[in-house]
Amino acid sequence: MGNAEWRRIAGFRVVMSWPQTGCAPPPRTRVSLRARAAGLAGVVLITAGAVAIGVAIGAQIHAPQPSPAAAGATGPRTRGPSLGRSMPVRVAIPAIGVDSKLLHLGVRPDGAMQVPSLYTGAGEAAWYKYSATPGQIGASIIEGHVDTFRGPAVFFRLGALHPGDRVDVTLADGVVAVFRVTGVRLYRKSRFPAKTIYGRTRFAALHLITCGGAFNYTTRNYLSSTVVFAALVTSRPPRGRRGHAGPVHHRAPRPHRRPGHSRGRRPPALAASP
Repeated sequence: MGNAEWRRIAGFRVVMSWPQTGCAPPPRTRVSLRARAAGLAGVVLITAGAVAIGVAIGAQIHAPQPSPAAAGATGPRTRGPSLGRSMPVRVAIPAIGVDSKLLHLGVRPDGAMQVPSLYTGAGEAAWYKYSATPGQIGASIIEGHVDTFRGPAVFFRLGALHPGDRVDVTLADGVVAVFRVTGVRLYRKSRFPAKTIYGRTRFAALHLITCGGAFNYTTRNYLSSTVVFAALVTSRPPRGRRGHAGPVHHRAPRPHRRPGHSRGRRPPALAASP
């Protein structure tokens, strides 16, 4: 045993010894080639998975959010022009490349505003049929999805609008109502100002709504809504009709019920969740 110290315990001589460090040496084990290969493969898979997740997150396209500078106003100070009642059939927003026909939707059984189908109508905007028609005195509401499981939807870039941008709404009678954006704002759905969005106005207002803000991956819903406020500034006559586009003259609109109360309906209980 060389220089190892021998000691007696209870009168018996110790027949084993450890090095002077006082610690037992680690057991010697042999790792098979197969085990090493499996471990290496596991490390490679974990690393590849982490890289894939990072790439997927980095590749996500996020909808633009309204800037504080674009908040503007919810409407003009003066009454402005107006049009008679005519159902909207199409909306175009040149600044963000939107050109969509308009669905006509009401409310769900729970009182919330209906939204286009995520599977068949994500590329189309919808007019809330219990609101004023675009160009009438009152608030006309148009909504659309911001995105779907597949990618951007019709109002994906709505938050990129700024005061002064144009919104054209084609009506059933062929007239094109031309609106100008006055403000773009982001509202928490828990504090959605329904009265401001759906309530009465003294001018021909157009409010465009989509989802915005942070996304809750647990509930799979956006926590906020992007709202664009616009006001009628002029109109264009139907194609083929003589005349030129100019300011719309003030004229009393046809009698219509208060937006949100037509046909016995109440205003939507919640903000749209497209």
